[in-house]
Amino acid sequence: MSQPPNQPPQQGGFGPPQEQPNQSASSEGGPDLTKSPQPAPGYGYPQTPSQPQTPPQPQGAPQTPPPPAGPPQPQPGYGYPQAPQPAPGYGYPQTSPQPNNPYAQPYGSQPGPYGTPQPGYGYPAQPPTVSMHPQGGQPGGGGKGRTQLAIILSAVVAIALIIGGGVWYSKSSGDDGKQNTASSDSDKGGTGGASSGGKEKVPANTASQVLFQVPMPEVTETVSTSGSWLTNKVYAKTGNAEIVGYDPVKGTKLWTLKLPGPVCQATRHVTSDNRTAILYEPAMPTATKRFHGCSQVAAIDLDTGKKLWTQTVKSGDQDVSLDNITISGGTVAVGSTSGGAAFSIADGKALWLPKPDDTCYDAGYGGGEKLVAVRKCGPYDQRQLHIQTIDPKSGKVISEYKMTKGIEYASIVSTNPLVVAADVNRSAGDGSGISDFFSIDNRTGKLRTRISAPGDKYAARCDNISRIEHCTGIAVGNDRLYVPTEQHDGTEEYTKTNEIVAFDLGTGKQTGQRADAGDGYQIYPLRMDGGNVIAYKRPPYNKGGQVVSIDGNTFKVTKLLENPASRNVRNAEMTMSPDYSEIHYSQGRLYMSAIHASKMRSAFGKQYLVLAFGASE
Repeated sequence: MSQPPNQPPQQGGFGPPQEQPNQSASSEGGPDLTKSPQPAPGYGYPQTPSQPQTPPQPQGAPQTPPPPAGPPQPQPGYGYPQAPQPAPGYGYPQTSPQPNNPYAQPYGSQPGPYGTPQPGYGYPAQPPTVSMHPQGGQPGGGGKGRTQLAIILSAVVAIALIIGGGVWYSKSSGDDGKQNTASSDSDKGGTGGASSGGKEKVPANTASQVLFQVPMPEVTETVSTSGSWLTNKVYAKTGNAEIVGYDPVKGTKLWTLKLPGPVCQATRHVTSDNRTAILYEPAMPTATKRFHGCSQVAAIDLDTGKKLWTQTVKSGDQDVSLDNITISGGTVAVGSTSGGAAFSIADGKALWLPKPDDTCYDAGYGGGEKLVAVRKCGPYDQRQLHIQTIDPKSGKVISEYKMTKGIEYASIVSTNPLVVAADVNRSAGDGSGISDFFSIDNRTGKLRTRISAPGDKYAARCDNISRIEHCTGIAVGNDRLYVPTEQHDGTEEYTKTNEIVAFDLGTGKQTGQRADAGDGYQIYPLRMDGGNVIAYKRPPYNKGGQVVSIDGNTFKVTKLLENPASRNVRNAEMTMSPDYSEIHYSQGRLYMSAIHASKMRSAFGKQYLVLAFGASE
């Protein structure tokens, strides 16, 4: 019987840089993905081997770059041998045990930022491969810290990906081609509120094509490219010390905003008149000074690409290096270990600044519908976090919830309803930053319920060290919390899968609903669409990724988009791990972008700053 092939994906990209002539397939460029996709290679389909085969030995394990920044390279963890998974009991389908298969493990790790391991989200004590994202972390597929064996095998994970994919299977696809919206108005009722339906319509043809791709900027040092925004006029993306606005369909440059240094943090929120805010360094990294401090606060007009104003926060005569930024109610709020500050987005006027004699300080803020501060009080070994809903114009405290002493870090998952994530006693054990969720009443500051979310069961992640509201794989709506489970054996041999489950924010209990990813896929919530959940499905070895809509009440899954399965396109898509990339979806178009630029190579081949997909006409 034939053995599973173990050749890795071809190196190289899938298209030339923008504004250059198209190139034929080569080791440097590869075919342009905006052309008709090539059929998926037939060699990758899983076969039952008569004898286990030994994969080729790596030429050398990837090396962890020096601080301050180190973008993780998405690694397909289907090649890391692991201990058998514990029996699921929190929502997994009860299937018969699958045979142990070392090629069917979760995707590999995505370690983290600025090179310094931390105890919160994404800072493992032993990063398994290379370092990349400021949120850092553990495997996107939800595994734990890898052993030394995993480090040795990291160079051949692409081989394992090919073997460990699986046959596409989904018993809850729900896309019968008859709906023209992602939910039906008749889908009402159930616990936790009624689905209001969504604005996302099902395209006439859900098969996507590559709209455009943006090459990774050439850099000598690892540079942050954090920040991307999608409006009705522009898709904007941070590059190497610049922000570029692209036509959302054609990918042509509409404007370019040059900056003196890299963008180190950016809020995902956008005002009704398409303004947003960023933090950036005052100068570019050099050989002698690789980080100049994230001290510059600026507001950006996304329609025109103009910088509206720039501000700094002072401690004495020194500029404070800021940790996070958000927007709420026309206010730009920034947090740091020196305290918080806020500015009017209209004109940059300071609304409040840190108080030097204050014994507490605002470590950061969550924005959006409301403004919520994470305020730290007391000495380090007796810290207490105060979760405060505040007035965005004055900073006046509206309500406050005091967390148990000893919890050092917390993330704002949602401000309305207010949901906070924390790793209590560092018990998550997987670097996700989450062991528990806290549902809090905005008006009274009282705890509604506490939801246990063990790290070995759930795959959501939060960077609660500094980026207070940066969480991935979580959506909040309908007074429910939607989180993905960790991967486990699928129904087909040699496959992995997971689900999205819902918790009631009033009772803390699961609703009993579950949206299955399907064999070989891993599903991640992206955001709410009215009462529906928009989710991304990371694909198996022989399929393209999908975007789906999950009805908030019935949990009926409707496919909105499916990307090409050709090898070059799929390899490029696999570099954009949902845990360590920025993903936007709207009206049949999907945008995926990297949050760091570096000289390091991906196991999947050439890396790109942006991939844009759109439903076929």
